[in-house]
Amino acid sequence: QVQLVESGGGLVQAGGSLRLSCAASGRTFSTYAMGWFRQTPGKEREFVSAISRSSSTYYADSVKGRFTISRDNAKNTVYLQMNSLKPEDTAVYYCAARFTVFNARYYRTRDEYDYWGQGTQVTVSS
Repeated sequence: QVQLVESGGGLVQAGGSLRLSCAASGRTFSTYAMGWFRQTPGKEREFVSAISRSSSTYYADSVKGRFTISRDNAKNTVYLQMNSLKPEDTAVYYCAARFTVFNARYYRTRDEYDYWGQGTQVTVSS
């Protein structure tokens, strides 16, 4: 079992930056691939970014070049650095985890993840 707790959300003006953190419980964080998703009311939860055990990364086209995902296995934490924020980035952001034996594998769909955090609200004003 893994418990995930997101933090770092808030209100920011367009063009600003935020860094989200996701702290994971347990001693096996390094065996999990991690991902970030986001959701707005009435819409499906959508993929934002993913990182493998070996820190290979993947991004949705909508955030590529603006967001950076990273992980610190010593701190059991995954981060999402969000720069050049736009009003359309407003959403609840969720962290997700999936155990995997593959070092370089990342996952891009909701169904591939086993554990989810409670979400953190990000609001970007115009």
